[in-house]
Amino acid sequence: MTTLVEDRPAPLIDPFARAISYLRVSVTDRCDFRCLYCMAEDMTFLPKAEVLSLEELDRLCSAFVRLGVRKLRMTGGEPLVRRNVMSLFRGLSRHLRSGDLDELTVTTNGSQLARHAAELADCGVRRINVSIDTLDPAKFAAITRWGRLEQVLEGLAAAKAAGLAVKINAVALKGVNDDEFDRLIAWCGDEGFDLVLIEVMPMGEIGGEVRLDQYLPLSIVRARVQQNWTLDETDYRTGGPARYYTVRETGRRIGFITPLTHNFCESCNRVRLTCTGTLYMCLGQEDAADLRAPLRASDDDGVLETAIRAAIRRKPKGHDFVIDRRRRGPAVSRHMSVTGG
Repeated sequence: MTTLVEDRPAPLIDPFARAISYLRVSVTDRCDFRCLYCMAEDMTFLPKAEVLSLEELDRLCSAFVRLGVRKLRMTGGEPLVRRNVMSLFRGLSRHLRSGDLDELTVTTNGSQLARHAAELADCGVRRINVSIDTLDPAKFAAITRWGRLEQVLEGLAAAKAAGLAVKINAVALKGVNDDEFDRLIAWCGDEGFDLVLIEVMPMGEIGGEVRLDQYLPLSIVRARVQQNWTLDETDYRTGGPARYYTVRETGRRIGFITPLTHNFCESCNRVRLTCTGTLYMCLGQEDAADLRAPLRASDDDGVLETAIRAAIRRKPKGHDFVIDRRRRGPAVSRHMSVTGG
């Protein structure tokens, strides 16, 4: 007897036979911090009229889920500063309950976690990424320009109380936090957090800052870390680009994201959607697809799905990130807050 299997759309496969299973969504380009490696202090943000409604973002995300995306990450800017953003999490949680989605998660600066951590957990969020580059309050204020470390630590306490697994993201900044990696590893071990160290990415103008002056190769960082900690190789993966090790002394994981010294393009399964409905098939390339027009042109999701497939067929093999003395400007002009971190 033949068992009938429900027809499902063909999965999203790019020109290099990579299955696209991970969508990162910038729900807003706005942020309540102004991190010196991310944006200028006097940023001009998008007019609200250009930003998709939360209902439109839900429809777009749901189309990707139908086409085989198994992981959704909400990013920004700072996603939790968008008004009523929790309604988007509540709506998308239906895909977790149906089994069509494996994971719904968020990357945040932590400033709003004290208010939202419990509800995020109720919506099925199980893991969050929180950006903390330093544990020094004065240095934290200098890096973020507008942020307060105490507020973020309160948010982390709320996340732990809600049962959320926490991963700390720290950008390695030469001459800024390069004396703190041991402290961060020990603190994450005490708190039960994983840690991911990230190389500076050359995206967007950042005012008077020079990225080459900030850039610290993680090959150097890892060598320094291994002077005091034992890093055991692991096959742990989260679907993202980090390469993980277990810190033997703490039992927690440490990951390294190295877009410059060792890129991760060969296994890229990700695309990024902006809050205006623009799809970037590669973080480090300018080519993009407008999904807002087909979204609004028809209530028929078939039109939208056709546009998505056409975009995936243009996904490049890899990025063009370079930082050197000859290329002092950004490799791509848009800011990370626009693309979705």
